[in-house]
Amino acid sequence: MTKFGKAIALSALALTLTGSFAIAEDHHDNHHYVRHDEWKKGAQIRHEDWNRGEKIDYRHYHLNAPPRGYEWRQVDGNYVLAAAATGVIASVVIASEAH
Repeated sequence: MTKFGKAIALSALALTLTGSFAIAEDHHDNHHYVRHDEWKKGAQIRHEDWNRGEKIDYRHYHLNAPPRGYEWRQVDGNYVLAAAATGVIASVVIASEAH
């Protein structure tokens, strides 16, 4: 292999490896249960928690339909029903209890 070929191969390998690390760092495991005593009806969920939550289909998880302006998100192994605009919590269900 020529020096040029080796340089291209090393560059491709470097790009592949750094891309993998970036993906791993961006991944959040929202399915592992974490207890949040501060998440109760009427409280406000932090933007950081809400934003890393995954919007879910309530029908798939046998949850009640959200009222207008609310949505269900799975965060830290919890299903959180909150107002999308304000983050005010209407309900919290531990994910393992909803199945």
